[in-house]
Amino acid sequence: MFVAALRLVVFLHLGQAFGAQLPHLSLHDVTGAQPFPWHQMRLPQTVIPVHYDLTIHPNLTTLTFTGVVRIQLDVQEDTKAIILHAKQLKTFNARLKTPEGMKSLQILENSIYQQLALMSDEVIPQGEDYEVHLEFSANLSDSYHGFYKSSYRTSSGERRIMACTQFEATFARAAFPCFDEPAFKANFTIAIIREPQHIALSNMPKTKSVALPGDMFEDHFATTVKMSTYLVAFIVSDFHSVSKTSQHGVKISVYAVAEKINQTDFALDAAVKLLDFYDDYFDIPYPLPKQDLAAIPDFQSGAMENWGLTTYREAALLFHPEKSSISDKVQIAKIIAHELAHQWFGNLVTMEWWNDLWLNEGFAKFMELIAVDVTYPELQASDLFLGKCYNAMEVDSLTSSHPVSTRVENPTEIQEMFDEMSYDKGACVLNMLKGFLTPEVFEVGIVRYLKRYSYRNTVNSHLWESLTNVCDLNDLPGAPSKQKQFCSKLTLPSGALYDGEKFDIKSIMETWTLQTGFPLVNIELKSRKLLLTQQRYLKMEPPPASSSTSTDDTDDPTHDEKSIWKIPLTYKTSDSATTYHHLMKSPVDLLRLPNNVDWVKFNVDMNGYYIVHYGKDGWKNLIKLLHYNHTALSSKDRVSLMHDVFRLASIKKVSLETALELASYLPKETDIMTVTQGFQELIPIYKLIERREIGPLEDGMKTFMLDLFKNLIDTQKWDDSGSSSERTMRSYLLLFACVRNYTPCVTKAKHIFNLWKDSDGQISLPVDITLAVYVVGAQTEEGWDFLFDFYRRTLQMSVQDRIRIALTISPLYKKLKWLLEQSLLGEVVKTQELPHVVVSISRNPRGHRLAWDFLRANWATLIKKFEVGSSSIAHMVTGVTSLYSTKTMLISVGKFFSSLEVETGSEMRCIQQAYDTITDNIQWAETNLPLLQSWLRKRQRVTHEDL
Repeated sequence: MFVAALRLVVFLHLGQAFGAQLPHLSLHDVTGAQPFPWHQMRLPQTVIPVHYDLTIHPNLTTLTFTGVVRIQLDVQEDTKAIILHAKQLKTFNARLKTPEGMKSLQILENSIYQQLALMSDEVIPQGEDYEVHLEFSANLSDSYHGFYKSSYRTSSGERRIMACTQFEATFARAAFPCFDEPAFKANFTIAIIREPQHIALSNMPKTKSVALPGDMFEDHFATTVKMSTYLVAFIVSDFHSVSKTSQHGVKISVYAVAEKINQTDFALDAAVKLLDFYDDYFDIPYPLPKQDLAAIPDFQSGAMENWGLTTYREAALLFHPEKSSISDKVQIAKIIAHELAHQWFGNLVTMEWWNDLWLNEGFAKFMELIAVDVTYPELQASDLFLGKCYNAMEVDSLTSSHPVSTRVENPTEIQEMFDEMSYDKGACVLNMLKGFLTPEVFEVGIVRYLKRYSYRNTVNSHLWESLTNVCDLNDLPGAPSKQKQFCSKLTLPSGALYDGEKFDIKSIMETWTLQTGFPLVNIELKSRKLLLTQQRYLKMEPPPASSSTSTDDTDDPTHDEKSIWKIPLTYKTSDSATTYHHLMKSPVDLLRLPNNVDWVKFNVDMNGYYIVHYGKDGWKNLIKLLHYNHTALSSKDRVSLMHDVFRLASIKKVSLETALELASYLPKETDIMTVTQGFQELIPIYKLIERREIGPLEDGMKTFMLDLFKNLIDTQKWDDSGSSSERTMRSYLLLFACVRNYTPCVTKAKHIFNLWKDSDGQISLPVDITLAVYVVGAQTEEGWDFLFDFYRRTLQMSVQDRIRIALTISPLYKKLKWLLEQSLLGEVVKTQELPHVVVSISRNPRGHRLAWDFLRANWATLIKKFEVGSSSIAHMVTGVTSLYSTKTMLISVGKFFSSLEVETGSEMRCIQQAYDTITDNIQWAETNLPLLQSWLRKRQRVTHEDL
């Protein structure tokens, strides 16, 4: 599943162990005449599902559904109870088909554990063939989970209803009774009853359609391969489609509402390219005859990898060649790459339990990087990968973070696993491992993993074993062809980097997946010796220090004796272009250089998930290099230096002045990654000052930022020319300049907006400049109203996205309030957009109090719609509170969240993350705001003297 966020574009305006305990189970929570026979959250292993025969009938008029499920069972132990899942279903007429005939079963329900017990009067013996029959009914869900209703309006205003599914992680049980855990894989034969104006889709191709009385049809679908319940999917809608066939003979179709089917061409071409790429890369044919991609009008996450029927937000799939931006194209390609990677990682080979969700999501996120770079190299998608690692590090540096692989039990805990650790950190440690093993060994190892465990479930150790000794002679006779080809060409000596006997992959990687956080590597260069030490990088309250203590190279407050990583280090020096490798396995290590050097740069191209402190002299030399010869380092190395120095300043390892001196080289930059990283480091500081309403300091910081990027801003063309990176940077720079009221930008944007408005939106604007133009237009009531009306009329999702962002940036308080209300209603602005609207308004200086009040006032509605523990709720909680930096607001936030009950989210991890972030902001502001003011004044004096 892909969790979507408009992170960077919004960021240019915005800046930027807690498991839920189960309630006590009482007899009142159990429906039935006798006690419930099972008392654990996880299902017993006494009965295993083999095959489901499911018939379901959604009524799009009454917004209900009914169904019958017949489950073929493998009874592992003698039992009187069949325990399975059901959530908010009315179940009845439970029967057991035995060799002796049909027998009635009593139904008990445990609503807290979302379980059913089907009770037999007699023992059901092991080893016989059984089939349980169960009828059920329910309302189509009002949320975005289970079997839920969605709707859209045509251009004429007609509202049309459809029904679709979202079962990951624990919501298949809300659509039909089932064994709703990933390890209970089975085959599914599905039939869907529908009206004639609708079509039905499911995981497999339709085999026949049977006419029923009452002008109804029953569509039958081929039996699926063996798979987990969360991958089952079905849709009933009036969608249209376009189709192509891949080189490997798979029919690929994209489905969307009729008036948007003209926006599906890019997605279709991308899906064909990407599925063919994966077929070849994984050396395993895609096992289904078709792959459908469906654009759903109401969809909470970015997309979902249902086997053979992947589902997406409309904005994550639809691309208009004249109205969508290059960033839209990159994002759509990445999302499709993510979901199609899941057809192997997650669907073919599935984690045994949700604690290892990263085996699904980390791999899919990592494969985005590989696949899009090969299929669409012109999009330069790999440039965005560092940002994912930095996003993960920001969360992983808090005390409330958790290991990539974490024990979870109940549905709320499972929902919380869909976070930066599973997706981004998982991908980043895989990328580090690929660099350590070499890309060739890594590819052979993961193909080996997929071949070994196809249609099965895995744990962490299975992956590490597959990546170890990939040329083991005992393994080669039955090895995948890629493995044989690679090993036949192998000329490296025994004991080389890939050799599992020399490097125990399992012991290395478990330091990254089973413990929280990431390492800070301290470097001390003395003559030709490099003294290395490691410790956990952690934001926390520093111990009191005397005022005379230097902020550079003080004793670090974050050392954690328990956290030791086995770190695949890479480094370069001023003496050579060679990249050196070293595995650091202990808290202290020593390296010797062949020659004296002026500087050393570790973590080459930021391929490792760690940050580096070079000491006072080391930073001095690197800052000098950036100011006088910055291209001596790659753009990724320059990005990582900027990232690391600001992280170190936040824990007082270096002074803020050191970080700002490094950033002062940015006027020399033209590379999008480094310019973007400059935004990422400086805008949060500006936003924190803005939130505190410190006018003179805010003006000084804004002037500093504009000075850094002024030359680049002034040279931007107001058109769509240039490469992918040049166009993306143009959008970022113009938005940044206009939001910060840079006069040349505002004047130009205002002129263009007025021309566009006067034409009633008929003038075609260059896509790259539209967000900046919309933002300036939304500053007035007349402009805001015109934009909202155009939002209502347009069928282009990317245009809607940009207008919605612009509306949230407006200083018009009443408009912001009304927009929040409209997003909650969901008529014009879809409620799926509400989390982004709330967070964006919260980072608007005119809207932050409004957003916080809205979150509190509507909490009950929000958790019902988006579910406790979901990434949407977490995004709102952390997003709305992330810029607070006063004790007053810490108390306010604490008061509200402490008033919640467990079932309303009081123990969600995101709440502790919000506390940690606010506390860190308070400490940062108390320490650094006076230093920042002094540094800016000094810089201003020097600038005036130079003039």
